[in-house]
Amino acid sequence: MANCHDLFKSFDKVIALPDSGKQKLRTARNAIRDRIRKDFSERKRTSVPEFVGQGSYALNTIVNPIDGEYDIDNGVYLQNLEKTDNGDWPTPETVHKWIIDAVTGHTDQPPIDKRTCVRVVYAGEYHVDLPIYAELLGENLHAEKGEKGWHRSDPKAVISWFQKAAQEYGDQLRRTIRYFKAWADYNSKDGRLPSGFVLTVLTVNEFIEHDRDDVCFGMLAKAAHSRLLSSPSLPNPVDPLEDLLARYDVDQQKGFIQALFRLRDVAANALTADKKVEACRRWRTEFGRRWPNCDELQKDDKALYTVAPAILRNDARSAWKQTCGLL
Repeated sequence: MANCHDLFKSFDKVIALPDSGKQKLRTARNAIRDRIRKDFSERKRTSVPEFVGQGSYALNTIVNPIDGEYDIDNGVYLQNLEKTDNGDWPTPETVHKWIIDAVTGHTDQPPIDKRTCVRVVYAGEYHVDLPIYAELLGENLHAEKGEKGWHRSDPKAVISWFQKAAQEYGDQLRRTIRYFKAWADYNSKDGRLPSGFVLTVLTVNEFIEHDRDDVCFGMLAKAAHSRLLSSPSLPNPVDPLEDLLARYDVDQQKGFIQALFRLRDVAANALTADKKVEACRRWRTEFGRRWPNCDELQKDDKALYTVAPAILRNDARSAWKQTCGLL
């Protein structure tokens, strides 16, 4: 049966943010932090904020986008609000304005005041999102404009949750999340597929280790489809009362399940292909042009064929699918 583990590893080198990109984002993040500290100090707002990186950059699961900008989430934790009583707290709109005032002029493009964060844009390259938090009675509240207002949210707990999983499963977990995100990026032309956090939670929940990345990813596709088909909901791992899929309408949820169904079948057919070039082409339909060029594989190359384990030598295709849970 075709073994495309090496092609997945090559693909990861293409989609993963390189060290030079990480350094660029880190420099931008630190410059923004310094600017906010300076502004709070000059305006004598009692205490300057603290900062905590979050999102895919902090989890090391960030991927190169096909189109658009990199993004990095940099949590701003206000220290000048009462920690035991929020009766006199300013509105989220007010604290958003504090951060807008602090970062205005930092780049050529004006900052964007979004519902959940303030965005600093480095036009054509990347942007830094600044969600704002404050502590109340030992819990972190997120300043979201509109109806939700100040509400409980704890990205620090998300990082701790993920780090425990990464310690158990290692780099393969992060690679698999990057594969999943790159797949969603390629297949989200109509915007129907969920965010990176949804894909991350789903991967951690359904992850099964394997010595081959192609098998690991195929098993994820099967498990994720089965999971959402039986129950189209996904609890937040640090707030079980929140359904992460509730923010998507019924058509978007159905579209995600249908995309996973197609991915599951492509994976099963790729993993049971006789030739590596055939498997390569099947994976390429789901990952797009960034996937390795299958035409470069030589048809007489020994790498096109793999020796199946003993359990696979008879009725190899059905045994392989059964072994990997792809039936």
